[in-house]
Amino acid sequence: MPLDALTAAARCLPTMISRLQQLVDCESPSTSARHLEECAALVEPWLSSALHRPAEITRVEENVHLVARAPDPRVLILGHFDTVWPVGTIGDWPFSIDICSRIGSGPGIFDMKAGIVQALTAIELLPHSDQVSVLLTSDEEVGSASSRALIAELAQDAGAVLVCEPSADGGAVKIGRKGIANYEVTVTGRAAHAGLEPHLGVNASVELAHQIIRITAIGDSARETSVVPTVASAGTTANTVPEFARVHVDARSWTITELDRVDAAMHRLTAQLADAVVNVSGGIERPPFEDAVAGTLYAEAAAAAAALGIGHLAAVRSAGGSDGNLTAALGIPTLDGLGAVGGHPHAWNEHVLIDTMPERAALLGALLARMTGQSLSL
Repeated sequence: MPLDALTAAARCLPTMISRLQQLVDCESPSTSARHLEECAALVEPWLSSALHRPAEITRVEENVHLVARAPDPRVLILGHFDTVWPVGTIGDWPFSIDICSRIGSGPGIFDMKAGIVQALTAIELLPHSDQVSVLLTSDEEVGSASSRALIAELAQDAGAVLVCEPSADGGAVKIGRKGIANYEVTVTGRAAHAGLEPHLGVNASVELAHQIIRITAIGDSARETSVVPTVASAGTTANTVPEFARVHVDARSWTITELDRVDAAMHRLTAQLADAVVNVSGGIERPPFEDAVAGTLYAEAAAAAAALGIGHLAAVRSAGGSDGNLTAALGIPTLDGLGAVGGHPHAWNEHVLIDTMPERAALLGALLARMTGQSLSL
């Protein structure tokens, strides 16, 4: 049975490669509604065929999401088809598979179009899919604002969530993720001529420097809590005391207690220069995915891997966020990183190990079978 399950998935590899090429070629940046709609339209018939029931393209504000509600939901497969790559990237970086290394490359291939293709194959291995819901969103890379309600609804209905985001190094699944908070710190000072009467100004750049030092100190390396000022800007002309300045701040932590501490500290920031004004906007966007939520599902996945004969399934925590953060924060059992094996998401060397795709599909299929009381269809 284990050998047959892997063999059955391996036989699907030509179809998986064909789908992967079409999906990578179908550019889908988070900011282009038209391209996201085209991508959803490409995947919809594949998903409907795999499930043997219609999937729906659901519009929420400007975004479309691909939704397939199970008649008797027990598990939700969660993923996204938007990418960080702008339209036109495919012209400079076309889909390819290296003949010798069998490494597949292309924009969005690892995060997470190969994961979608693997999930389709995993579903196709099941005799019945009436307990499997699927949600593929189009705004994960920009914060999931329009899909959050759908994610919560389908996850709560199913009671368990399998996230097909990319695996960690070597194919490890993800049993925890840092929570993420984002802030915009703006400073208002007073403009003046930098040469004639700088003393009449209130230098927003100097105030921002004070704030950046204070912001950096909010982090706690012992707890692995990072608070990082990133994009900053100030001033208008070279000979004017800057009246305005701003900085974006990325904060991440393993626990909600720490993230709440950071949030309170950020909103307590006050000006250091007389007559300067500091304003802080933003807050916690993705709560932490804490380890305990994944425990039962990880045990099931490890047992599925052992039954398939593919060895020990490693598990790690990841500093990056995903929609798994949202479901885990609701207390719903969630296991992440069940997608492709490869590396370097969001980078020009983003890639997938093509020949691992059938094994990953078989693993997901076996896990779905265990969770729904089935045997794989071979």
